Amino acid sequence: MVRHLQREIDGLKKKILTLSAIVEDSVHKAVKSIAERDLKLANKVIETDPEIDQMEVDVEEECLKILALNQPVAIDLRFIIAVLKINNDLERIGDLAVNIAERGVYLATKEKVDIPFDFPRMSELSQSMLRKSLDSLVNLDLKLAREVAVSDDEIDAMHRQMYSQVQEGILQNPQRIDCLINLLAVSRQLERIADHATNIAEDVIYMIEGEIVRHKEEGFYSH
Repeated sequence: MVRHLQREIDGLKKKILTLSAIVEDSVHKAVKSIAERDLKLANKVIETDPEIDQMEVDVEEECLKILALNQPVAIDLRFIIAVLKINNDLERIGDLAVNIAERGVYLATKEKVDIPFDFPRMSELSQSMLRKSLDSLVNLDLKLAREVAVSDDEIDAMHRQMYSQVQEGILQNPQRIDCLINLLAVSRQLERIADHATNIAEDVIYMIEGEIVRHKEEGFYSH
């Protein structure tokens, strides 16, 4: 029974890591489609979404099957619960990548709008948070998971800055309001990707330590 459970958990881990890799690639391509105004790349992200949706269903069904047939306890139970939650976050990140790609499709057909905002920095930071959260899952790295959790405030601040700059841009160039609103939407999707990356990191902390850390003070994560 123990060996059988371990085999099923190993199989589950492979599935969630495969999904992680596909979702991370979708985010990378979506962001790149914005930066390079690449219509073809944006469409690739949109086309990949049904595959992500199906994998999310498969992982959830596998988790429920293991819970029903094996009644795991302790670390095995925490792992399966964490995977169920991480699976949902990954599917949502995939949706957000599609949202960004759809903005990319629109913006690629319009004249470029220049606003004084460090989009490359925000996109790199959100992708870094996602990458670290997934690496912390792969390696069960508590330190890395906590690093992700403390990075979220910077992304939030950058989104607020973007909001202010778009407001100013609309006042100065009201004829470009559609493009500016789409850029603001991209910033919002990146902020939400960072939120989901933080959720994943917190679930990894739960998996390792058995403690739910949502809503903890920031100082907790630096311990």
